[in-house]
Amino acid sequence: MYHHWLLPKTLVVSVLLPSLAYSQANAGDAGTRSADAFQWIQPANTTILGEYGHSPPVYPSPKITGTSEWETALNKAEHFVSSLTLDEKAWLVTGVPGPCIGNIGPVLRLNFTGLCLQDGPNAVRPSDYVSVFPSGITIASSWDRDLIYDRFHDLGLEYKGKGAQVALGPVGGALGRTPYGGRNWEGFSPDPYLTGVAMESGVRGLQDAGVQATIKHWLLYEQETQRSPTLYPNGTLEFSTYSSNADDRTIHELYMWPFANAIRAQASAAMCSYNRVNGSYACQNSKLLNGLLKEELGFQGYVMTDWSGLHSGVASAQAGTDMDQPGHIEPMTTLLNQTRLSSYFGGNITLAVRNGTLPESRLDDMIKRIMTPYYALRQDQDFPATDPAMAYYNTQFSSSNYSMDSLVFGEKSRDVRQDHGGRIRQHAAESTVMLKNTNGTLPLKAPTSIAIFGSDAAPNTQGLFIRGPSEIGTLAIGGGSGNGRFTYLVSPLEAIKARAVQDNTLVQFWLNNTVIKDANVESLWGATAPEACLVFLKSRASERLDRESLAVDQHGDTVVESVASKCSNTIVVTHSGGMTIMPWADHPNVTAILAAHYPGQESGHSIVDILYGAKSLSGKLPYTVPLNASSVNTAPTTNITTSGVDDWQSWYSEGLEIDYRYYHTHKIPVQYEFGFGLSYTNFSMASLRVKPTHPEARILSQPEALATRPGGNPALWDVLFEAEVTLQNTGSTSGATVAQLYISFPDEVSAPSLQLRGFEKTYLSPGESYTATFPLMRRDLSYWNVTQQTWLIPEGDFILRVGFSSLDLHDSVVLRPVEE
Repeated sequence: MYHHWLLPKTLVVSVLLPSLAYSQANAGDAGTRSADAFQWIQPANTTILGEYGHSPPVYPSPKITGTSEWETALNKAEHFVSSLTLDEKAWLVTGVPGPCIGNIGPVLRLNFTGLCLQDGPNAVRPSDYVSVFPSGITIASSWDRDLIYDRFHDLGLEYKGKGAQVALGPVGGALGRTPYGGRNWEGFSPDPYLTGVAMESGVRGLQDAGVQATIKHWLLYEQETQRSPTLYPNGTLEFSTYSSNADDRTIHELYMWPFANAIRAQASAAMCSYNRVNGSYACQNSKLLNGLLKEELGFQGYVMTDWSGLHSGVASAQAGTDMDQPGHIEPMTTLLNQTRLSSYFGGNITLAVRNGTLPESRLDDMIKRIMTPYYALRQDQDFPATDPAMAYYNTQFSSSNYSMDSLVFGEKSRDVRQDHGGRIRQHAAESTVMLKNTNGTLPLKAPTSIAIFGSDAAPNTQGLFIRGPSEIGTLAIGGGSGNGRFTYLVSPLEAIKARAVQDNTLVQFWLNNTVIKDANVESLWGATAPEACLVFLKSRASERLDRESLAVDQHGDTVVESVASKCSNTIVVTHSGGMTIMPWADHPNVTAILAAHYPGQESGHSIVDILYGAKSLSGKLPYTVPLNASSVNTAPTTNITTSGVDDWQSWYSEGLEIDYRYYHTHKIPVQYEFGFGLSYTNFSMASLRVKPTHPEARILSQPEALATRPGGNPALWDVLFEAEVTLQNTGSTSGATVAQLYISFPDEVSAPSLQLRGFEKTYLSPGESYTATFPLMRRDLSYWNVTQQTWLIPEGDFILRVGFSSLDLHDSVVLRPVEE
């Protein structure tokens, strides 16, 4: 039995795995290899693989068993499958061209009109008359479960209104291992606990609206660089996709952790990622899909590939992949004739079943997993038909290769936004993080004159569907599949000018960073010196690209220095996809700093609400801002050092120590710590206490071996203790704050010195008190024991600390759950 599925980096001795060897040598060739090939026996002579990870094989793929919530839906799915022909079965696991980003074709004789799978986690993309919501990293900065739920529920209503059954979100990977990650902004936080809460709230929000949630990307998808193979002009492989190589404990305690929350919330689908994991493609890694996802975490939904992320047919199906997207059987009407098949699935699946390579029972399970969430969310009952407008904005769609008659369309260009704009404004404002506010600079109090600097303040000059970098224009969402088509976008300049009319304030503005950075800004404003100078900075992040720098874009640092050299009241606002280094943070003339991330369509209104105090500031950083880029311990991407096809190796040698876990453990000074954020009022915190939920019960180190449910062993979710702390608003204005609970494991266990294990946001009037409660589950007190392959609570003393950030800690207690 393999306990470590990544052996030491210096020398790895392993067997060549059939899932990997077959995927590269016989990808998609369903007729050349028998199912017996998957019964692998270790040869006498092992193979030296050098610096390559190792994934042990896990077969067969576990079958869906259903849950109490999905029992009736599974019965319907089983009846549906029993009525299908073999060709129809292959059809239902293979994507086809259509109006949506991903499509499963209809089986009209059984009254199944197909599935519309649509980007993304921040908007129904591509489409029209939809809302663009605050990004994942933005709403995570609210540290507010209810706001996260509401945000995803509103998004789900828009998906349903457009006739899209499947939403491709929320995002738990990239987790944010490195701040250079191009897609960190789509997710929530490099902290697994915070991301887990957000994932669970997001799944519930979407599915309560009647839309399937797709948790992605499974797993260790932490960089964009080399996410797809590089081919020579003749089509042969030059470099393979990068491999994320992590040890068993790191995978469990960091990267799987938030997905367990999402699966516990009954997520419908999981998207396997582009990268390799410990040497095998994520979409054909049987340990990853069969072993961890479906067996250990009890996932009952279906595994879809990321788009064109499939590299084999039978091998991937046996390893646990259930749906190939986008698939591309072209056109749909040729299915039965099988004249043009370009998918590893499709007709190859039919052939594999007929020649015995793939058991039909495995194919049946694939379809049961796809159809059960469909029935569970009652998508067979009066679900809106597809909005045909989505096809016109879908660059992957062409009516010339698709039979439009086979689709069921509804009304075109439906407006599904409802009253979501107002809540987007509220959510973005409550997610804004104030990092500095010297001598009560903010909120502004009807200044007579202000000056606005920076291209990020301006309306966009390249339209509202922002495909790439724009020199002039505010940045309200990131790039790639998480983008959205704005119906409108309120820029900071527009919103501030509108507010200035109310206050009779003179507004001057300069929007060209190239001009500002080299200017004597004092000469720009002339005789009327502004009471406040507002500098708007941006940092673009996008799918397909990792960040080249942690600095703001377009000479932003120089722009701040230029303005602050002449303006003694300089207020900086950043719109970024994650952490940015702030070398000007301690400049005496920089009096206030606001991190607004990507706020969505109400960007200008939400920041004005904060600048002028219409909304209370309560946002907290979901990551750490270090003093400089050299403090970061995770490289922006891997490097290639030789000429082999497998050179792209990303070694997660930092283990559990990412973000604040690393800085705190090694006592490295930072600019702004994880969980930090100022308010317009003040709060106190005292009297941390902990009590067992079942005082008479003896707590054992190892959890009871209960039958696996979605989320894993149910015993891991048992609440063993409750911690409480008293908060009070000691200021003169009402406001909200977030109490945060951190844990330090006993010295006997090697672990980061501090880990988040609870938080609660509360709104208090002046003088008002509140008791925040933090439930501590067995999982929260456990570590993954690689040898025993289980979660264990260690013996010894835990230290619980409570505070307003990872460094602003106010009280602590010692807890010993397991007696020696």
